[in-house]
Amino acid sequence: MTDYQLRLEAFVKLGDFFREFCEYVKNTSEKQPIKNPHFEGFLEVVTRVGHQNGWFTQDNIFFGLAHWGRLLSKAQLESWLANYEMHNPNPKQIALIMAGNIPLVGFHDFLTTLITGNKVWVKLSSNDKLLLPFIAKTLIRIAPLFKDRIQFAEGLMTGFDAVIATGSDNTSRYFDYYFSKKPNIIRKNRNSIAVLSGTETPDQLRSLGEDIFLYYGLGCRSVSKIFVPLGYDFDLFFDAIYSFSSIIDQAKYANNYDYNKAVYLMSNFKLLDNGFLLLKEDFSFASPIATLFYEFYEDKASMQYVLDENKEKLQCAVSSGFTDGEIAFGTTQKPSLHDYADGVDTVEFLLKTAKNI
Repeated sequence: MTDYQLRLEAFVKLGDFFREFCEYVKNTSEKQPIKNPHFEGFLEVVTRVGHQNGWFTQDNIFFGLAHWGRLLSKAQLESWLANYEMHNPNPKQIALIMAGNIPLVGFHDFLTTLITGNKVWVKLSSNDKLLLPFIAKTLIRIAPLFKDRIQFAEGLMTGFDAVIATGSDNTSRYFDYYFSKKPNIIRKNRNSIAVLSGTETPDQLRSLGEDIFLYYGLGCRSVSKIFVPLGYDFDLFFDAIYSFSSIIDQAKYANNYDYNKAVYLMSNFKLLDNGFLLLKEDFSFASPIATLFYEFYEDKASMQYVLDENKEKLQCAVSSGFTDGEIAFGTTQKPSLHDYADGVDTVEFLLKTAKNI
């Protein structure tokens, strides 16, 4: 097999590992033979992650692993990469500076760098330092060819050929300065919104609840604001999302809910409140945890203008038959391999970088 075929097969087997691990976890209450001796070690890592970062619950980690398990199939990977020239005789050292807002948020960059034949040098966020190193060890165990292609950085990173850095608007200014002389992709803050017409079904609105509450709203693909037509009946929305009410039992989420509610009330802001989510009318896109911003629109044309004017700030726009490039309700946290962050094709970037440097 070629080096590319070996790389692809390794990630297919990693997908098998994810799927089998999630199945093992789902059936831990039953006495069953352990198919893989590394499952218990992975479960221990997942538990430690939750102790270090209270936002990284086991349910959220398992959701992410199950999603990647579905994506890392031979058919999905081959479909994704079919239109690229994957021969890379000149592999480069790619620095990845990862965010840590949700579990495995940088895994797509990790996959893309290695599948294109390049070497990866990862700077992990302090909020997510355990999951990817374990997964990297698993990948190396599957395919030893990756042993010399994966590094994790602790201190200053020097000597790399290109960089993909994900951070906030503030950190992006530092990244722009520090990495300006290298080929780079530098990502800033983005948010996701939903546009409602008032004709959504209860199932669609419940699915929107997944886009809002999954990962506690911490991801750039999490819906942080909804646009609604004038006169919208919010009871329809509140009734549909009630099944997510148990989220308030998570202490960190509840603390944010209580704090934000107190701040808003002391400031005499008008709120809509169902006991586990605050709705506040606001022109901003980025809402705090346990808060969802909303804004009224008059007609489709004026709403489309808002979308066009703010497209550089938006990661996902959720709607049904409203605008080009819209995301279906309930799918923001289930991106395909073709869904590149900020719309920048990282496969093309990495292949061109390897070719041109």
